[in-house]
Amino acid sequence: MLHKIQSIKNLTDSTYIIRMDKNNFDFRSGQYLSLGLPDDVNMREYSIYSGAQEPFLEVLIKEVKEGDVSVLLKKSKVGQMLNVEGPYGFFTLREEDIEKREFLFLATGTGISPFHSFVKSYPNLNYRLIHGIRLHEETYEKETYQNQRYFSAISQDSKGDYKGRLTSYLKTLKVDPNTLCFLCGNVDMIHDAYDILQEKGIAVDQIHSEVYF
Repeated sequence: MLHKIQSIKNLTDSTYIIRMDKNNFDFRSGQYLSLGLPDDVNMREYSIYSGAQEPFLEVLIKEVKEGDVSVLLKKSKVGQMLNVEGPYGFFTLREEDIEKREFLFLATGTGISPFHSFVKSYPNLNYRLIHGIRLHEETYEKETYQNQRYFSAISQDSKGDYKGRLTSYLKTLKVDPNTLCFLCGNVDMIHDAYDILQEKGIAVDQIHSEVYF
């Protein structure tokens, strides 16, 4: 289905948000879509960044210089049409847990996208979010996350809440064993975080992950 671009917001030199007409595209927060230019066989999968009830559709994209899609999307213009397929995926919250359980969200880079959608969709969510990034400029729209729920672990400068990797901070963190944990980002973080969380007494069926390569 074709969706018209409403706006393109640059967050850093390489990372940007594309907002499109929603066109009755129904999804559950945490799902992803495939996005590309019309009549182009190359499409890429992106977690949906916007909330499920918002009247538009957003994705957060990091430009990959050698990529077939992200470079072209960054050059697209307001009013241009994009091809959207989906939604796909099961990285979602159960309705019975949303207002009753405590959540821990672990993200690296643009892997924060599904958590942004969760927070926009479920305003009463009891969560804390740890965002592992290289530089402070990559704290994408951190003002979205209220009540000191957003925590940055920054590896290459000292402007964050913690100087170092997400997994190094996670080792120091006290986590209630009943917490539901959702991990989204690079595969190394997910593998290491799984081990750390299990050492802290979190059962495997309380850990859910989505890998960003």
